[in-house]
Amino acid sequence: MKIEINARKREAQGTGASRRLRRTGNVPGIVYGGSKDAVTIQLDHKELYQHLSSEAFHASILTLKLDGAAEDVLLRAFNMHPWKGHVQHIDFQRVSKDKKIHMKVPLHFVNAEISPGVKEQGGVPNHVINELNVICLPDDLPGFIEVDMGHLTIGHSIHVMDLKLPKGVEPALHKGENPVVATVIQPVLITEEETTTAEAVPAAEVPTTEQAAPDKDAAAGGDKAAAKGGDKAAAKGADKGGKPAEKTAEKKEKK
Repeated sequence: MKIEINARKREAQGTGASRRLRRTGNVPGIVYGGSKDAVTIQLDHKELYQHLSSEAFHASILTLKLDGAAEDVLLRAFNMHPWKGHVQHIDFQRVSKDKKIHMKVPLHFVNAEISPGVKEQGGVPNHVINELNVICLPDDLPGFIEVDMGHLTIGHSIHVMDLKLPKGVEPALHKGENPVVATVIQPVLITEEETTTAEAVPAAEVPTTEQAAPDKDAAAGGDKAAAKGGDKAAAKGADKGGKPAEKTAEKKEKK
């Protein structure tokens, strides 16, 4: 089922005109491509916002009704207000049924919960990519691509070339490229012993101001003062001790 969206031609252009258009609940946009010239358009914001919330709107051939005429288009880009959540601008591209298109298609992952890696080994499913860029004709464009993870064990992966793509659809890959789509990984578990050990390790003690090491110059000065005082005391003691010894010797000679 194709999604239809209504639009009207927009005559006034420029920043000021677009700002006034948004104030009236409309969104400025453009449709281009094909054999026709680009046309500036305006769309109802409420209707457009509801469409943008649908996954299929981003990866489907849309029917754009412009002033009574219908044409097939693809959603190519849209801008949102940074905090208000309003659509600021939107771009559509015309498509031809006989020309292939490049389109990003969402991936739907199934059966991960019954895979041996999850159910028996306690692994965790890991989605490496969530959309795939494909090449196909407009009529062959799928709404999504299914990724069956039911056979995966821990450490094993599904690559792009392993996917079962619909008829007429091929992945847009460079030569030799085959990226990983999904895998089952071993969860990292923190045991109770590791937690207890981490809590038991004391933090490094940092000396406070009162506990800081004495200044080197002050310590050196103290050593010099102590050495100088010791030398003086020793010299003084030697002098005092020497004089009585000389007097004793003189007395013995006289006798």
